[in-house]
Amino acid sequence: MTKRILVVEDNELNLKLFCDLLRAHGHEARPVPDGRELMRHARDFQPDLVIMDIHLPHVSGLDLIVALKGDAALAQVPVMAVTAYAGKGDEERIRAAGAEAYVSKPISVMKFVETVHTLI
Repeated sequence: MTKRILVVEDNELNLKLFCDLLRAHGHEARPVPDGRELMRHARDFQPDLVIMDIHLPHVSGLDLIVALKGDAALAQVPVMAVTAYAGKGDEERIRAAGAEAYVSKPISVMKFVETVHTLI
């Protein structure tokens, strides 16, 4: 069954890779290259999942997760965080912000797809 997935990622190559993987598995993927546009896209698109880069220009992915989870209409949408900067305590901070899953970059394609399917 097709699911709607928002992909918030500022790196053009990662954005394309994630969207291509999702589409190859039968999902509708909407790219969001600027995190400041997330809430508008989320309200319009009504996603089944949000894939969120944590380190974005202009806004923190952690702050965006908190904003999603604080919005009554979007709070139930699961969030899968992805980040290249996996340091000690990062996963705990990401989960504390409200993310249901965490995948580090560079991604394993199999782990990425498995995590997506677990959340949707």
